[in-house]
Amino acid sequence: MDNLTHSLVGALIGQAGLKRKTGLAMPALVIGANLPDVDAACLFWLDGVEHLGFRRGITHGPPAMLLLPLVLAGALWGWDRWQAQRGTRPAARLPVSFKWLYALAFIGCLTHPALDWLNVYGIRLLEPFSSRWFYGDTLFIIDVWLWALMGFATWFSLRREKQGGEWRRPARIAITVALAYIGVNGVISMAAPRAIYETTTISSPLPLAFWEREVIVGGHGEWFVQTDKPTSLEVVYSPSIGGPGDPIVLPYSLEPLSVKLCSWPELELSRRSDPQLDAFLFWSRAPFAERAPDGSVILRDARFYDPRARDRFSVALPDVRCEELAAS
Repeated sequence: MDNLTHSLVGALIGQAGLKRKTGLAMPALVIGANLPDVDAACLFWLDGVEHLGFRRGITHGPPAMLLLPLVLAGALWGWDRWQAQRGTRPAARLPVSFKWLYALAFIGCLTHPALDWLNVYGIRLLEPFSSRWFYGDTLFIIDVWLWALMGFATWFSLRREKQGGEWRRPARIAITVALAYIGVNGVISMAAPRAIYETTTISSPLPLAFWEREVIVGGHGEWFVQTDKPTSLEVVYSPSIGGPGDPIVLPYSLEPLSVKLCSWPELELSRRSDPQLDAFLFWSRAPFAERAPDGSVILRDARFYDPRARDRFSVALPDVRCEELAAS
């Protein structure tokens, strides 16, 4: 998820009452909720799309969930001591407990992979023990409805606190509603039509219409996207999906991606010497090959096929010639 969502989750947990456990509790929660995204620094040393295969990995796995809170708690504890020595420590700050700082930073960090898992980008929850990607397919990566709910609840809770009223309850209600909202979206994604046979089916949430899903079905470099509302049973056959004579029955109408597709090329040897290609194939969940204007191949991912942001999620193969995809 985006960092505003992560920050609001940390702030709401604090406003629910945990911020009274120790001084600097809110920084521990809010910074902790964002801390796994320290891997964004990879943009300074990785080129092209190599960051796709690096993000949401080592800093989101079990060892990081133990070590990152420890670093944050140590930094905050040291900051408090430094301010006390200089005589600049705020008088209203609660006494600082290192144990509580670590506990709150740990809680904040744990919320991060939990939220990241909810979208179609995926996360490697077990890194470095396993590089398997996990996908929740529940929320769009930026959910404005969560922004509105949590942002208003945080503001209202802080306002009530300033006025001397009951400030914990609004935050607790917002957390409960947010969890219910996530649960409803999970049910919507699970209820989306599923294909039979051994195909990949991705139920991708849409940006504003959270109740709708873009269903992506395919495999082996050829993908179909749901374009109409569910109407009647239709039979769709593709030589790249299933075997000859094995049509796939889908309870919605599908259309192939509206691009000039190429047959999926043999890439195992090329990826060994091309870090861009290797990173893309490691990250991609729904890869397909598109014909470039010069007749070469561009690899893209059906989850993020957006003409306005193509270069962010694609890799060009100028030495690989496009072979026309067999007719479906």
